[in-house]
Amino acid sequence: MLYAVSVTNSCISYTRRSSCPHFLRKPPVPPRLSIRASLPDNNNGAKLEYTPWLIVGLGNPGNKYHGTRHNVGFEMIDRISQAEGILMNTIQSKALVGMGSIGEVPILLAKPQAYMNYSGEAVGPLAAYYQVPLRHILLVYDEMSLPNGVLRLQPKGGHGHHNGVRSIMGHLDGCRHFPRLCIGIGNPPGTMDLKAFLLQKFSSVEREQIDAALEQGVEAVRSLVLHGFNQSINRFNLGQKYKYHKV
Repeated sequence: MLYAVSVTNSCISYTRRSSCPHFLRKPPVPPRLSIRASLPDNNNGAKLEYTPWLIVGLGNPGNKYHGTRHNVGFEMIDRISQAEGILMNTIQSKALVGMGSIGEVPILLAKPQAYMNYSGEAVGPLAAYYQVPLRHILLVYDEMSLPNGVLRLQPKGGHGHHNGVRSIMGHLDGCRHFPRLCIGIGNPPGTMDLKAFLLQKFSSVEREQIDAALEQGVEAVRSLVLHGFNQSINRFNLGQKYKYHKV
């Protein structure tokens, strides 16, 4: 069952940075929707707060797009929700969302329900409503510059002509300093139309590669949420880069 959640138009401001000006104002957050978590500290009884993560998979809503190349971001969110036991059963800010945690760290999973080119209409308001800093907004999307099934986890970047990422940057005041997990889908063969390629389903061999990549992606997201960008992420990216190279 889906539950609709109404959100006011007021929003929050992010901490000012030279490249990222203030935007939006802070709304009251209903206690039942709070995704902050705390853990008692054994030393002095103080509670440690964990900053939530907003993990967004990009895609197009509707059964006709299920399983297509352009929807692998949605598939990654589905895999994370299954692995962590998070129900995707709430509609908020034009997105299907689910709240839960990885370890003690609270996460909000989101699948924007506006079409790909309007993804920012969901991500901007959700990030503002839950006071998620840019460094904790993880986008997951398809990337043609990577071979099929190859993943890349980065702390920041541009839109790379991806209209969904372009839309999100536009709703974050043009900021690019947020993490992204790119899922390689390869390039169109020959003179195949780009749109037709993106909305095409994978071949059986490609599907196996994507399924394996999604499982690896779940582990990478866990590592990022729990430990941040460290040497294990560097090793992950290196392993992905050469995963199909025979020695």
